[in-house]
Amino acid sequence: MKTGDLLIVDDDSDILTAGKLLLKRQVNSITTCADPSNIPGLMASNNFDVILLDMNFGPGESDGKQGLMWLEKILQIDPQAVVILITAHGGVNIAVNAMKLGATDFIIKPWQNEKLQATVSSALKLKQSRSEVNTLKRTNEVLAESSGQPTSPLIWGESVAMAQVMTMLERAAPTDANVLILGENGTGKELVARAIHKQSLRGNNVFVSVDLGTISESLFESELFGHKKGAFTGANEDRVGRMQAAHGGTLFLDEIGNLPLHLQSRLLTALEQRKVTPVGSNESIAIDVRLVAATNMSAAKLADPEHFRQDLLFRLNTVELSIPPLRERPEDIPSIARHYVELYCKKYAKTAKLLSQSALDAMCSYSWPGNVRALRHAVERAVILSDRAVLEAEDFQLDPRNAGSQTANQLSEPAIPNKLGTDDDLNLDKLEKQAISQALKQHGFNISHAAKTLGLTRAALYRRMEKHGL
Repeated sequence: MKTGDLLIVDDDSDILTAGKLLLKRQVNSITTCADPSNIPGLMASNNFDVILLDMNFGPGESDGKQGLMWLEKILQIDPQAVVILITAHGGVNIAVNAMKLGATDFIIKPWQNEKLQATVSSALKLKQSRSEVNTLKRTNEVLAESSGQPTSPLIWGESVAMAQVMTMLERAAPTDANVLILGENGTGKELVARAIHKQSLRGNNVFVSVDLGTISESLFESELFGHKKGAFTGANEDRVGRMQAAHGGTLFLDEIGNLPLHLQSRLLTALEQRKVTPVGSNESIAIDVRLVAATNMSAAKLADPEHFRQDLLFRLNTVELSIPPLRERPEDIPSIARHYVELYCKKYAKTAKLLSQSALDAMCSYSWPGNVRALRHAVERAVILSDRAVLEAEDFQLDPRNAGSQTANQLSEPAIPNKLGTDDDLNLDKLEKQAISQALKQHGFNISHAAKTLGLTRAALYRRMEKHGL
């Protein structure tokens, strides 16, 4: 199979012809050059995988100085260039020294055909490896940059409570201290975690997020610590665990309160030793991560040893940030709502819209059991469906049962008909929405518990919540 583009530079036309005839079946294209002064121009207009460069140009020359000079210029143009030197028997020592300066290999002329073909083949593989490494490096840089950016802007608002959170974040972020973020679902815990990472000394490295609520107990160690090929059925190749993947960066453990006690012990061991042992391996791998964790579990419940290991808690909450629910900071609602109105008008190419005072009053008095996430969804829906320049309270379809300042746990259960008589009662979409709404409120909007009650994964529940605007 042909692969790669080749440049042969030699002032001997016979060498150029012989090389081209011998190697034409091995590579995609071959460019020949008798005058080395043309090398910069050729490299500018072509992307050569391998360059064969003569050591001497001009009659009677044998000291290899010209070859070394052009080798240096080639590597200045492209430090990753793969250069094979062509030398006579007497120039072997010079060629060896040239390899110390960056040449990849050398061949002696008159060459053996098999030797030249094998040398070129090895050089092409080296070039391919270098290209793959560079591509991977660039990909990782992009991933590291993008992973450090919030998936959605972090809107703080203007309340005293959020100002205090911001102050603590700004103080904690530049350190390497572990941070535990507490808050109800939808308050923006992951966005806060990403903000901590971005403002830390590890901000240019990777941010790895792990939702512990979606990982089954049987796959916990494989996901976090990795596994070796053949460690268990289905382990068809080595896998790097999330903790190892986060080496040098930040590891965000979301929904850590849902982790069973026996798995908390395994996590604690890895954090204390700062090592992980992949499943099926006897060798430990050192890790260097900054740990940020989050949970919707209350501080009181976390302090209960029956629910959470206290030694793990002490390791996690060097700094503890508590994100207040939206209903406790209604003064933040106008700025957050206006931000999302502007955002979704741009996203959906809508004419700029304003919020009426009645809409703002209704939103500020609403309990928002889904917090900022629910507010964002309500605004997005209103922007899509309303053709008015000023959005009114009715555009947001706020559930009157959630009006006022009651907490999610104080909300009344939705009425479910005991009899299904009409066609409307049998509408599957409505029944699904009703069931999801009831499960969410029954569990205080704990996504993991609601999903378990409904027999869904967290991801599937989120998709259905998006579908029904919950």
